[in-house]
Amino acid sequence: MKTKLLALAAVTAVGIVAIKPPATAHHAFSAEFDANLPVRLGGPITRVEWINPHTWIHLDNNDPEATRDPGPWMVEGGTPNTLLRRGINRNSLQRGQAIVVTGYQSKDRLCEPTCRANGRDITFPDGRKLFMGSSGTGAPRDGSDVTEQ
Repeated sequence: MKTKLLALAAVTAVGIVAIKPPATAHHAFSAEFDANLPVRLGGPITRVEWINPHTWIHLDNNDPEATRDPGPWMVEGGTPNTLLRRGINRNSLQRGQAIVVTGYQSKDRLCEPTCRANGRDITFPDGRKLFMGSSGTGAPRDGSDVTEQ
């Protein structure tokens, strides 16, 4: 009887551990990005990583109005689900398409091999402007995260 009870307890414990969702780390905006380093970047998209927990848009910053270093940049966006709800999908962001991104530079300020930023807004060539989904992570509230009702 004790052996059966012990075996049942062991199987139950293994089952609980097996179904427990894995712990995933997530950073706050202020842990990685600097609210005092706003950026404007513009240029063609070179790659899009549509992955969790954040999307990444890679672009070649060659905008004459850019506020930071020219060259390759990685811009962090919200989760794929957040971007989908904001009207951005895989077809919205095509390689070679020129965009302008505003956001905030990473605290490390290193650009080797690629500069990094947290994106707030994307402006498309036709003038459409979409919020990249950074609200709720500690990013500065500048009105970009408010949707009109």
